[in-house]
Amino acid sequence: MLIVIVGTVVVFTVFFQNIEEAKPQENLGADLLPQTLLDTSDRKLSSSILKDKYVGLYFSASWCGPCRSFNPELIKFRNQHQEKFEVVLIGGDGSPKAQAKYMKEYEMPWLAMENQSDAAKIASEKLNVQYIPYLVILDPEGNVVSKDGVSEIRAKGNDALNSWIQ
Repeated sequence: MLIVIVGTVVVFTVFFQNIEEAKPQENLGADLLPQTLLDTSDRKLSSSILKDKYVGLYFSASWCGPCRSFNPELIKFRNQHQEKFEVVLIGGDGSPKAQAKYMKEYEMPWLAMENQSDAAKIASEKLNVQYIPYLVILDPEGNVVSKDGVSEIRAKGNDALNSWIQ
């Protein structure tokens, strides 16, 4: 893995073979979400609680300054739209303990994939994640409707959800 810090965006490149970038409306949901997710107390919960919701796959880490600055915006957005929208953290921290601390410190009200899990690595690969913070939006059927959720929430605010629904 190569990590490069450019301005306020953290860029990292992971070298994999035969990975295609997800295209909008590509159905990856079944492949991306594991059957269980973790809450801030490290309890395992079924990913079925995400049924019928738009899901933001949030690639982030505690060591990433731009991620830490975006967290309050994403928490506010999620809380205002929690009937239709949920977030799943896919953390880039070096250990499960560091990820749990990050979630607690920022009072993240959402679930997370297990840190460093195969499911987290597969999601990163399939979505061709090259920098963080990165927010991929899945519709309730698992189709990728946006790979630019961070910019959309910052530019459109609450209207971002409407743009994903259309």
